[in-house]
Amino acid sequence: MAAPQLLIAGGGIGGLAAALAVVRAGWEVRLFERAPTFTEVGAGIQLGPNVTRILQAWGLGDALRAVAAFPDSLRVRNALSGDELGVLPLGERALARYDAPYATIHRADILGLLSEAVRQVADVHVHLDQRILSFTDDGRAVTLAASRGPQVEGDALIGADGLWSQVRQQLLADGPPRITGHLAYRAMLRQSALPEKLRSNHVTAWLGPRLHVVQYPVRGGEWMNVVAIVHGTPRADAQDWDQAAQATDLERAMGATCGPLRGLISAVPEATVNDYAWRLWALADRSPVSGAEQMAKGLVGLLGDAAHPMRPYLAQGAGMAIEDAAELSRALAMDVVDVPTRLKRYALARWQRCARVQARSIRNGEIFHSTGFMRLGRDVTIRLLGARLLDVPWLYAGP
Repeated sequence: MAAPQLLIAGGGIGGLAAALAVVRAGWEVRLFERAPTFTEVGAGIQLGPNVTRILQAWGLGDALRAVAAFPDSLRVRNALSGDELGVLPLGERALARYDAPYATIHRADILGLLSEAVRQVADVHVHLDQRILSFTDDGRAVTLAASRGPQVEGDALIGADGLWSQVRQQLLADGPPRITGHLAYRAMLRQSALPEKLRSNHVTAWLGPRLHVVQYPVRGGEWMNVVAIVHGTPRADAQDWDQAAQATDLERAMGATCGPLRGLISAVPEATVNDYAWRLWALADRSPVSGAEQMAKGLVGLLGDAAHPMRPYLAQGAGMAIEDAAELSRALAMDVVDVPTRLKRYALARWQRCARVQARSIRNGEIFHSTGFMRLGRDVTIRLLGARLLDVPWLYAGP
């Protein structure tokens, strides 16, 4: 009997993770990616133990160790005074508490890790430079129309095509995501080029009024990823998450922050005429998922940012997509029930956890950027509770 066919729209982290996971459930996968190659721009992501545990279970632990960094701790500092507010040990503590490491990694490296694993699986067929136009679900099969080539039929379709998902719009018709009013500046720095006092193997979060900055090592600690998030209005197309940025705009937004933080910001090399060291994107999200029907209907399901885009204030966007992929594999392996029931089971297993992460991310942003008495209360609370406040057991222990 032929293996059932899953069509996946989108070849980012979520789409590749889904392809890799679902073949383990006995399905054959056809993945469609609009870009001509698998590429990611220069930015880092954090992978908590809830995510690295899944990658290890897929046999990718060694590949992860070869390209990621494993920070010693999370340190929270006041962006105005520079004072350290609290510390959460990571490293060996994360391994002992959650049986998996806390990793930080360049987006291109996790994408490369997943795409290489997919290339080694015969039952995954990748179609690059193929933009999804529409789909038809007649209850028996899904037919996909792409920008090139004939229509393709499958037993189910997963929309893993990101924040501005075409699959989501046809499935739910709920309009575009909302613009948050937050702008993220990001840069990558080679640690060997930094003054000794700026080098670090920690995740450091600098919290200030209406802004925060996060820095952490990637690529085995050889590079540092820096992301500064401030309030502002996008200057260009909100769908373009990789825009050129002017360092002077960020320096102006930093205001009266402390010397060490200003030193980190100014360590980013100056832009040349045709190259910008800082890159910029306007943050967008959606309201937390309110029910399973927002993640699956009939033979079509949504995964990752297509299903539950979230603000980066809990560092779980990629993590929730990988968790989705693992649950999708478990659900599609339930061959005693029909495919719509399996997809519904996937959605039922995921929507509440994803909604909780979305809501916590929104709340964290309010706390990180707080002003006045709320900011003072935030700092006192972090000082008093330290690791007990910064740890997130319900998240890192996994679903």
